This record gives sequence, C-alpha cells and structure tokens, in this order.
Amino acid sequence: MNYKETINLPQTDFPMKAALKDREPVIFKNWEEGDLYGQIRKARNGAPKFILHDGPPYANGDIHIGHALNKILKDYVLKYKTMRGYDAPYVPGWDCHGLPVEHQLFKELKKTKHDVDHVDFRKKARAYAKKYVDIQKEQFKRLGIFGDWEHPYLTMDNSYVSAIIHSFADLYKKGLIYRGQKPIHWCSACETALAEAEIEYADHHSPSIFVKFEFVDPIDDVFPGVKQGNIMIWTTTPWTIPSNMATAVKEDLKYAAVQIKHDDAEDVVVMLADLVEKVCAQMGVQERQVLGITEGKKLEGKRYRHPFMDRTNQVILCDFVETDEGVGCIHIAPGHGQDDFEVGKKYNLAVFAPVNDKGEFTKDVPGFAGMKVFAANKPIIELLKEKKALVHSATTLHSYPHCWRCKSPVIFRATPQWFIRIDKHNLRKKTLDEIKKVKWVPARGEGRIASMVESRPDWCLSRQRLWGVPIPAFYCADCGAEVLSDEMLANFEKKVETESADIWFEKTAAELIPAGFACPKCGHAKFIKEKDILDVWFDSGVSHQAVLKKRPYLAFPADLYLEGSDQHRGWFQTAILTAMGIEGTAPFKSVLTHGFVVDGEGKKMSKSKGNVVAPLETINKYGADILRLWVSSVDYADDVRCSENILVQLADAYRKIRNTLRYLLGNTCDFDPAKDRVPYGKLNQIDRWALSKTYSLLKKVTEAYDLYEFFKAYRLIYNFCVIEMSSFYFDALKDRLYTASKGSHLRRSSQTVLHDILVVLTKIVAPILSFTAEEVWGYVNGHAKNGAASVHLAEWPMLTREYIDPSLEEKWEKMIEVRKAVLKVLEDMRQAKEIGNGLEARVMLYADEPELARFLEEFKRDLASIFIVSEVELAKEKKSDDNYKKSDTITALFVKAAPARGTKCERCWCFSETVGKDSTHPTICVKCIDAVQRYHA
Repeated sequence: MNYKETINLPQTDFPMKAALKDREPVIFKNWEEGDLYGQIRKARNGAPKFILHDGPPYANGDIHIGHALNKILKDYVLKYKTMRGYDAPYVPGWDCHGLPVEHQLFKELKKTKHDVDHVDFRKKARAYAKKYVDIQKEQFKRLGIFGDWEHPYLTMDNSYVSAIIHSFADLYKKGLIYRGQKPIHWCSACETALAEAEIEYADHHSPSIFVKFEFVDPIDDVFPGVKQGNIMIWTTTPWTIPSNMATAVKEDLKYAAVQIKHDDAEDVVVMLADLVEKVCAQMGVQERQVLGITEGKKLEGKRYRHPFMDRTNQVILCDFVETDEGVGCIHIAPGHGQDDFEVGKKYNLAVFAPVNDKGEFTKDVPGFAGMKVFAANKPIIELLKEKKALVHSATTLHSYPHCWRCKSPVIFRATPQWFIRIDKHNLRKKTLDEIKKVKWVPARGEGRIASMVESRPDWCLSRQRLWGVPIPAFYCADCGAEVLSDEMLANFEKKVETESADIWFEKTAAELIPAGFACPKCGHAKFIKEKDILDVWFDSGVSHQAVLKKRPYLAFPADLYLEGSDQHRGWFQTAILTAMGIEGTAPFKSVLTHGFVVDGEGKKMSKSKGNVVAPLETINKYGADILRLWVSSVDYADDVRCSENILVQLADAYRKIRNTLRYLLGNTCDFDPAKDRVPYGKLNQIDRWALSKTYSLLKKVTEAYDLYEFFKAYRLIYNFCVIEMSSFYFDALKDRLYTASKGSHLRRSSQTVLHDILVVLTKIVAPILSFTAEEVWGYVNGHAKNGAASVHLAEWPMLTREYIDPSLEEKWEKMIEVRKAVLKVLEDMRQAKEIGNGLEARVMLYADEPELARFLEEFKRDLASIFIVSEVELAKEKKSDDNYKKSDTITALFVKAAPARGTKCERCWCFSETVGKDSTHPTICVKCIDAVQRYHA
C-alpha cells in the first residue's frame, strides 16, 4: 500500500523563494489599480484622527538612503495607527524653492545667478523641481509607502505660497518681523545670507595673530608709572581688523600692563592678568615684566589709534570675555559679529562692514578694494607688521562655520536684512515653555532643541537668491522708507493665489501696489520692490498653516513630526517658532527624531569612498521589504549603519520569517476555522503554550509600536519565528501534523493555534514587511480576513488576555531547558556515528529530586515528540554504573540515550516494537495503523 498519500504533508502555493524584486511591483500595481489608499481612507472615515505631518525633502535629485529611512519609519507609524483603527492620512510634501534646487540647476546650466534672466530662470527652476518631485514620488512609492501621492503639498504651488505670504503678513502685523542691519552668516560663494540651520562646522586652518593698538590717552592714571602702552587683541580673522571699532574688556577682571621683548622690539601691552604666562608662552616671549595691574572697568573709555585706518577707537566693557583663551581683550567689529553688534549698540558704535556680496572688500578699505577677504588675510598681516602693530602670528586649526550647500567657509557680515524678533512678545520664553509640553522621542531631543532656541539670535529671513517666495515689501523711491501695509500684503496674497509668485518679478511695483497708494512718510507714489526672497526654512516652517490648517481632513496641531535629528535646528525649530508667533501653540504634540545613516564601520557615506548604499540599487537587488526590514532592525535614536554585509544578514533574517509564514500556511491548508477550530479549554498543553507565547508576543510588539520602538518589535518577531516556533514548536508538531489522522483532535488542536499564529504574525509584520504580509494575506483562509481584502485594511489583532498564561510559559521554559540537555546528548551520539537522526534513538531520563520527577511525569506522553525521538523512558532509579550524563543547567537531571528499539515505521519513520504486529499493515506502527484506518474510513 502507498502510505505516502495518507500523510498530511504541508500544501501551499505560497512560494519559498521570495523573488521580491519581481513580485513587489505586481503587488504594488494591484494596490494602485484597486486604489488601496482610497479604500483605507473610506474604511477609516469618521474614526479618531492621527496626523503625521510630513517634513518636505528637497526636490533636487534621486532619493538617498536617509530618505528611505525617514519615509519607511513614517510608513510604519501610519500603517500601524491605521490598523489600530485611526484615520491616519498621509500627505507627502516637497520643498521646491531655494538654494538646493537653484544650486543643482545652475550646475546643469553652467551659469551663475548673474548670467540668467530672473523670470526665465524661475520657469526653469519650477520645471526642474517638478521633474524631481515626480521622480522621487515614484521612488518613494516603490518603497511601499502609502499616501495621497496625487495631492501632495509643494511649497511652490500657488495655494501654498499664498499661505506663506499670509503667515508673513500675520507675523509682520504682530511686530515680529522687521528689517534691520545686523551681522549674519554670509556665504560669499553662494552670495546669500544663511540661517543657523544652514551652517555646518568643520575644521579650518586660520591665521592666529596678536595685534597691539597704541593708546592715544595716557594710562598712568590706571597703571602708575606707565606713561605709554598698547592694548593687545588676538584674532583668527585678520580680514576683520579694518572694521575694528573698539576693544572690549570685562569690568570685574584684572588686567596687567606687561613689558615684553619680541622680535628685537620692546612693548608695553595690556592683557588679562591671569593669561600673561600662557600668552607669552604662545608668542614665544622670553623676557617679560608686569608693570601694573588694574580692573577692567578702569580701562573703559581709553582711546587708541587704529593701526592703518584713519580712526581713533576706545576701550569698552562687555561680559563675553573668555578667560581661558585669547588675551582677555576682545577685538570688536560690529559689522562682523553678533556679540560685537550687540555691545556696539550699547556704545553707539558704527556698524562698519566694508565687504560686498561676493566677499570682496569695498573701496572703504584703501589698498584692499576688490580683494577677497580670506585672500586679504596675508597682506593685512604684512601691513600690520609694516605698521609695527603685529606682535606675533601663527596658524591655528579650529572649528569654523561652513555653508551647508557649497561647503565654503562663511563670514559674518552686516547688511540690511529681514528678521523675526525672537524676543518680541516673549516669543523665545513662550516657545521654551511650549517645548516642555511636547513629547520628544528620544527624550534628549527636548534639551537639544531648547538649548538651540535659548541661544539663537533673531531669525534672518532674507535670501539673496532667484528661486523662492519674494519678500513682499516696497521702498519709497523718494525717501527710501520701508512701505508695508495690511492692504498691500492682502492684495499680493490674492494675486499669488490666482496667478503665481512670479508676478513679483514680471510686473512693476506700480502694477503690484493698490491704485492710489502713496508713501505714508513723504507722500510720493513711486516705489521700488524688495529684491530678496524668503528663507526656504520659512517656507517649510509654515507648512502647519499651508497644509494642516488648509486641508479639512488633517488637523492642527499634528500628532507627530518625524525627521532627522538635524531638524532640531531646522524644521522643528522654524515650525514651532512660526506656530507660536501665529497660533500661540506648538504645531506638533510629539516629535520623533532619527540619526543619520553611516556605513558598516560607522563612517559617513560618500561617493568618493564608494561606501554609499543606494536604496534603488538595494530594491533592484533584494526588494523593498529587505530595506524595510533593515529600517526596523536599527535603533534609529543614534546614527544607524547600513552596508552590503548588513543587508545580506537582513536578507537571511527575512528568509527565516518568510519560511515561518510559509510553514504556517502549509500546515493550515486544510483547516477551516469556521468548523475545525478547537475551543481553548480543549487545546493540548503545548498548543496552549504556543498560543500564550503568541499573545505575549502581540502584547509586547503592540507596546513597542506604541512607543515607536520598531527595533524591539523586529527583535521580538524574529526571535519568536526562529527560536520559539521554528526551533521548538514546529519541530515538536511535525509528527502529529503529518502522521495523525487528518481530522483528529491532536492535529486540529495544533492547527487551531497555527492558524491564530498565522493571522497574528501576518498582521503585526504588515507595517514592516508590507509587500510580504500582503502576499501572505492572499493565502489566508477567507473566514479569518473578516472581509478585509488587503491586510492593510485589516484591524490589528485583538489581544485576548485570557490566552496569556505566565505559569504555563514558565513550565514550558523549563521543559525547553530539559530538551536542550537531551539534544546535547543526541548530538554527541550523532558525532560518534551511533545514530543518524533523533528518531533512531530512545532517551532515558532520571530525576534526582521528586519535584523534577513529577514535572517529567506530567509531560511523559509528549516527551518523544518534544525531543523528536522514537521512545522516552522515565527511570525510577539510576545505578552507579549507568551511562547517564548530568545536565549542565538542570542540576537534578540525568540523561542517557541509546539506539531505538524495534523497527522503523515506513509511514512515520519512528522506531517501534509494534511494527509487524499487524499482518494487514506489516510495515507500520500501531499509531499509524489507526491513522490509516481513519483515512480510509
């Protein structure tokens, strides 16, 4: 007789080989053709909302691995919240204006902003941004990201730009926006102002010079006996010396007049008394003598002569003197430093900044006009030497601000700009108070953004670029007065809504200003338009107004903002500052930040190093689900590693999870939960254990998702599949699943639990392995789907707490430890070639304590299947010469194994002494005879 046909072998068309790169596009096509996102929105209509607001990436190239990390994390959140019953729409957005797009377009055109027609360039920039919006959109969709891709928000759209203008007007009316001359970071290469968020710090070699300024006032009244001397400063920016307008000391510090000999010269210089030894050592001064000491406040007002500019300056007081570096006397150039500017206002110092947009000296610095400031460092040092004002020079390596886009070192330069007042109406304090009310993930994000808001200067809104939203201000052509009114702002906002922001550049001031409008200061009616555009951080910062407030299916404030940790100084900060100014509240309830992606060794990725992991290449090689699994495997709170080797490991982990799902499908192929389900009270104990572990997993994974700890969810799911299921439960079930009669209680009990595991596991991996979960869902029994055609329309599994039995789990943990001890002995037998596999063995156990003996007796009937052997005996005693091996982990347990007795059953492959006892079925055991007879019945 052919007994093979009586075996219940797993049956499923779910393929073992994933072939994700081929199968995923088919699944994605089905999603699109069936409008799955639209179906989800309809299904969740009226449910409580959960709004994750998308931070817009720049539309200027293909997506990179950082984009993939960010978008996939967002997708986890939204798919999970959707399954939990929330209405969680996703509106993707793009930042379309500003330097990132402009920079790339100029590279393609091989031109600068001085070589193009402004209006024509804006048209090209719009087309360029649109091109990359479309490219990135398709790339994000290929990652399995669900969203309203047909209606994204673009910062260049008319409706969005009108919201920018409206937000600007609102803040202006409240007195938070003003125009003033202040020093700001300036990139000479890009010829534009930069915000704090656009600055990167990198090591830079700079000149380090000690310069003396000769007093024109006597100083013997503060240093008795010292008739003439110099105040000495130290700086790493010699190019700012022409703009020196004062030297600052701290009133309560002690300053010394020191006679020094250097380079065959002898001078008396004033410096901080506590730094005399250190400074003289730095300058290589061997001979020195302190002639007198005084307090800083007594030096205030002392005048000195600029070494080469026709100017007499004075000593002033400040509170930002460093006492561990420099010389304690601060070179003050109000046109080139924020602190300098602030103290300069107190003393009415001129804001002298003789540097143009290209970073060149103007004619206001004789002998240096047209020279780049960094190139001027060396000749200025030579001039100081010639004027006998240079005491010492060297080179120093220090951290210096650079432009985030072109990587060039920047300068501080005072020019007329538009700003947001950070301290007006207590905006800074209110923002800091509001930050405390927001939930920050990880928690350290709160301190990070608070410290940045606390120390930031006024926000410079002006950008001297071509592609962006114009600052809608006018200036009187006659008196130069700044002209901005509610009527003018509202008028421009309407024009932008119906036409576009390009009208600012296409039309004259007369065409843009309401008819009959005159300068309120002088009465003239001719005006000049502002040339600057708004900082792109303002564009994206007010997305809470342009998107959250404008789209009725969204909500303000959002439940979550989720971006990289660099956005503490970028988007998170610009969003909360504008929202506090406009609404008086934060635009988000929670903020989650992730680190940057680095290579496998923790190094920054770069094309030159060849260590870049490109998401599109990864998808084409492994599939999007492998990339999604990688995102779930990393603790995003810090920088995360990605490399080919890491992806290979993740592909292997994926196969194990997939094989688990395939095993579950194959072994429930003939199970109909509507009629075959076994009630909980009648389940076998091992099945109740597996059910308990499944719902314990569900509980822990749900908690991990709730806390956005996806790496914990991944680890829990992986361990469950590999350790608890594949390595134990599935092994222990094989005999009953394959050889027990098809409809037996023993088999249906296990299938009941395997079916629950399949449904729970498929659902909880769906936010992570979106394509694979959908593929599995297609093979799940229809009764289990509850009408959900897609797993992404299904509800999160209900946590049946009565299925969780900690005492049962504890009991089976102990049994698993016993099993490990048995498997160790069997492995020794295999190594010794005494057996080929476990079914060729019989195991004897001896318990040297009553409690363990009772424990083993309770499991006696199932021990053979648990150990996957043919026979298990529980010995009542152990003779001294018995060949038992003591367990390493269970002290009272002794294990012995020997070749199995009897004959191998043709059907179940177990060895049994009952084989041959039945003449009708002489090659199978009594257990299999019963199954065969039931099969034919």
